[in-house]
Amino acid sequence: MIHAVFFESDGKLSGFRISGHSGYAENGKDIVCSAVSSAVQFASNLITDGFFISADVWAKDNAIECRVRKPDENSTAILEMLRTHLESISEDFPKTIKITIRRCNL
Repeated sequence: MIHAVFFESDGKLSGFRISGHSGYAENGKDIVCSAVSSAVQFASNLITDGFFISADVWAKDNAIECRVRKPDENSTAILEMLRTHLESISEDFPKTIKITIRRCNL
């Protein structure tokens, strides 16, 4: 299962951590993992390279994390859309993605 944890601070999404494998198909042929990977890369690139929002992004050991340093209207909208997109994928492919919100302080 893919674990998608979204970080929330002061009522705004401030980042995410995505890890795991959906288990829908074998590695390299899993359309759920491909869809999630593409969406996550797009969101990360949009935050850092599209809107030039300061964020810490790292990828390691089958996980990627993105933490926005000072969430603003644009970063919040991007993160909300990523969460909505992952929820849609999860509805189409049940039991492949678990989404949680973790409240934290910046």
